[in-house]
Amino acid sequence: MARSTRRRPAPAHPATEEIDLYDVLHALSDPTRMTIVRVLRTEPERACGTFPVDVAPSTLSHHFKVLRESGVISQREEANRRFSALRTVDLERRFPGLLDTVLAALARNEPGGEPAGEESGHEREPGPGHEPGSDKARHG
Repeated sequence: MARSTRRRPAPAHPATEEIDLYDVLHALSDPTRMTIVRVLRTEPERACGTFPVDVAPSTLSHHFKVLRESGVISQREEANRRFSALRTVDLERRFPGLLDTVLAALARNEPGGEPAGEESGHEREPGPGHEPGSDKARHG
């Protein structure tokens, strides 16, 4: 049987002005997707099957789709491989500081990371309505 010579369609990406904050936050809420983002933060581009994640290929494809459709990454095809890159400039233009803030928070919450609120050697003051114990009163 002859192989099809028809190419799959190029991956669709939202325009910069169409990148939605809720979609980006959803895309960044998964540990596997955050691993992809962290790798792409240190490498300009990487082939899709080469990320250090332990998921099935179909699951990995789903994670790339969520990241791509949210505007977090761009993808391009070369021969039979798909390459991914972080859309750092577009994300920074749309939501200044968001990606750095999320990555820094993730690093602080990892084993050996600096606990949140202790970057300057003292804890931050709680904002209005965030007095100690106020969460317990609201959440039962």
